[in-house]
Amino acid sequence: QVQLVESGGGLAQAGGSLKLSCAVSGRTFRNDAMGWFRQPPGKEREFVAYISSNGGTIGYAESVNGRFTISRDNAKNKAYLQMNSLKPEDTAVYFCSADRTGWGTPRSSNYDTWGQGTQVTVSS
Repeated sequence: QVQLVESGGGLAQAGGSLKLSCAVSGRTFRNDAMGWFRQPPGKEREFVAYISSNGGTIGYAESVNGRFTISRDNAKNKAYLQMNSLKPEDTAVYFCSADRTGWGTPRSSNYDTWGQGTQVTVSS
């Protein structure tokens, strides 16, 4: 059974940091590109970051560029999202997702499997 399980969410103060993890099982992780998306309260889901299967290509949303860092450990079947300099507008449910093409993209429709999400709340 394919599973993506996010962890590491919680409450942080503005200016603080959190690191999200995404544990992947049931598929060949090293072949997958991974993406992080988020859904702020009352809004549509939006792209945050992606990383290609070999880690050679990375992309960020403009709103997080320079503050967030996506990474992966193919030996551990995990993807990560390091979030620094958090802002209240970063408050959202964060989802990780897998793209079997391996390339990665900001388009959510390219991702075939999703986790259930982890809540991140940033207080001012």
